[in-house]
Amino acid sequence: MDIVDSYFSFGGEQKVIKHYSSVNNCEMKFSIYLPPLSKSKKVPIIWYLSGLTCSHANVTEKGEFRQKASELGLAIVCPDTSPRGENVPDEEENWQFGFGAGFYLDATQAPYKENYNMYSYIKNELPNIIFDNFSVEKKYQGIMGHSMGGHGALILALRNPEKYRSCSAFAPIVNPSSADWSSTAFRKYLGEDKINWRNYDATHLIEDGARFSKILIDQGTNDPFLNEGLRPHLLKNVCDEFNLPLTLRMQNGYDHSYYFISTFMSDHIEWHYKNFNL
Repeated sequence: MDIVDSYFSFGGEQKVIKHYSSVNNCEMKFSIYLPPLSKSKKVPIIWYLSGLTCSHANVTEKGEFRQKASELGLAIVCPDTSPRGENVPDEEENWQFGFGAGFYLDATQAPYKENYNMYSYIKNELPNIIFDNFSVEKKYQGIMGHSMGGHGALILALRNPEKYRSCSAFAPIVNPSSADWSSTAFRKYLGEDKINWRNYDATHLIEDGARFSKILIDQGTNDPFLNEGLRPHLLKNVCDEFNLPLTLRMQNGYDHSYYFISTFMSDHIEWHYKNFNL
């Protein structure tokens, strides 16, 4: 593990770290913000998963989370969205697959299964690195994300309710199995049998019995992907059917950009903090 960058911010430290990932078989980067409180005690953590085409850097530079995280004493970890490197298979002209589009799943199909194991990376490998090297409290974890990262946050929370105390998302892909921009990637990563896709689809996970009680979603009404790729009403419908609590807030006039994310970022961080019940 090596520190790539380190900056002083709101009394804490913003770091970018690189390390070798054994599950993805390549070098990975992530960012971590450590609040001033982490110098004297272990602090809760929020995982932020980014969307298509992004890396750790986008939200780190534009998400505007540090002031609120510093105030509340929370660590924020922002992983990359996929494996990368010369030996990692990619489709350079396809922004919906390969680099920047790992979809937070574990691939089962060659040649992708050797590298594209982002689910295991986020669930196990990266947390082990964080908890072994930083002043972070394992029993207080929340997870959040945007778009593809919102999908990742939802499936990780639904499949691991004992790990996370809260889950939130900005404009998540709630039913990737049936959306054009994600179903093609699922087919390449997971094969033709759609039964194998259900473990990585929030809507289907709830249909199949997965439960998580603290979910907050913000969705902009002017999001160009709202009606085809995102479709939050599908998640609301299945939550209503199975009496699963869901807070879905349609935010008038907002789009899919970091102007939207940064507007409500502090709100989400405060919501996670309250659900930690410290």
